[in-house]
Amino acid sequence: MFESLKNLFAVADLRNRVLFTLAMLAVYRIGNHIPTPGVNPEALAILADQAQNTMFGLYDMFTGGSLSRITIFALGVMPYISSSIILQLLTVVWPYLERLSKEGELGRRKITQYTRYLTLLLAAVQAMGIAIWLEGNTGVAGGLPLVYDPGWGFRLGCVLTLTTGTMFIMWLGEQITERGIGNGMSLIIFAGIVVGLPSAAIATIDQMRTGQMSLLVVALLLAMMVLVIAAIIYVERGHRRITVQYAKRVVGRRQYGGSSTHIPLKVNTGGVIPVIFASSILTFPQMLLPMLGATGGWGDAVLRQIAYGMPLYNLLYVVLIVFFAYFYTAIIFNPDDVAENMRKYGGFIPGIRPGKRTAEYIDTILAKITLVGAIYLSLVAILPEFLLTGFRVAPIPFIGPTLDTMLPAFVTQGLNVPFFFGGTSLLIVVGVAMDTVNQVESQLIMRHYDGFMKKTRIRGRRG
Repeated sequence: MFESLKNLFAVADLRNRVLFTLAMLAVYRIGNHIPTPGVNPEALAILADQAQNTMFGLYDMFTGGSLSRITIFALGVMPYISSSIILQLLTVVWPYLERLSKEGELGRRKITQYTRYLTLLLAAVQAMGIAIWLEGNTGVAGGLPLVYDPGWGFRLGCVLTLTTGTMFIMWLGEQITERGIGNGMSLIIFAGIVVGLPSAAIATIDQMRTGQMSLLVVALLLAMMVLVIAAIIYVERGHRRITVQYAKRVVGRRQYGGSSTHIPLKVNTGGVIPVIFASSILTFPQMLLPMLGATGGWGDAVLRQIAYGMPLYNLLYVVLIVFFAYFYTAIIFNPDDVAENMRKYGGFIPGIRPGKRTAEYIDTILAKITLVGAIYLSLVAILPEFLLTGFRVAPIPFIGPTLDTMLPAFVTQGLNVPFFFGGTSLLIVVGVAMDTVNQVESQLIMRHYDGFMKKTRIRGRRG
């Protein structure tokens, strides 16, 4: 391991990329501690403790704790993710965007520009919603005001601060992707989640010391986390190999082809993207409805039904994960293009006619393994709900008629199970970590250095 790290820093270009990525993540973490002007941090701390095991707590985890403190990075990357979802959906139904997506680098730059504009709009709308919500709940956190000086001055300042913070995070992610080790947005979410792991471990140890959690329960939770990590790694490395045979060709005096290879189709082609997309979609109504003043009547009923842990929430979460698993796979992998490229170079799948039949065969296999991957993502994502239910979690309302409709708490009877023992957080951490290691490994091998796995490379498990 130490030899691999030495090789990592021996390559100047790779060393600079790693150091640049760490520097950008450090800037992101510094911004998570700069508060938004006009907000009372003591009242927010009380509110955050009450909302730990809710959708608010899950969203706060994605932002690295910025939302609970209303820092300049409180919105995190969710406006950018929402914009990406909208643009990708429009790419399928809007011919103009579909043409842009097929125009190569120029078209992708244009779509990226539209994504930035939409991110700016969504961030401004969500920031205004947070400002209005803070003003409307000034006395619910133990009688402390959430806002020192309510009014349009605070609202405009909050919108300007939070929107600028979101655009700066988007810029950081793009810089990490271009000049760092890649996957900038995923690494920012990864950093926001990992920073909470030490506090979650300390809180669990304190509960064990005070008798709120027995040693057996801690051992069971740790064993569950290890099993979930092992399952995530097992499925993420799994793929289905489709054998491709290339016919022999004679060009001049040389003979080409006659070889056999395979197309690896990953079981989870979309990675953690479907889970992030689904979480973003479910979070948006809970921020939009209070902003519109829909905290009574139908708005109250909707917020209660889509609250974290409710049956409708779990159902929508699973449905959205399955939808985005198929949707994202269809975007990044086109069976027709693969079949056409195989035909051009004389390749064929044994027993399958080239062309349309080959595309249909690949599409059928891809649909089956994508269903397996979507079910796997759904099971891992809703795991915390089963953990909370298994440990007799009792839902109780917050203090105040408005806050309890927006953030219904799930407070345990003497036991508080954090999100880090499974679910979305663990899936993102393991998935991003594996992808980052794979990228660094490929860079080392490309430069003739041993990777992190000397004896066995990180290969996909054959399905």
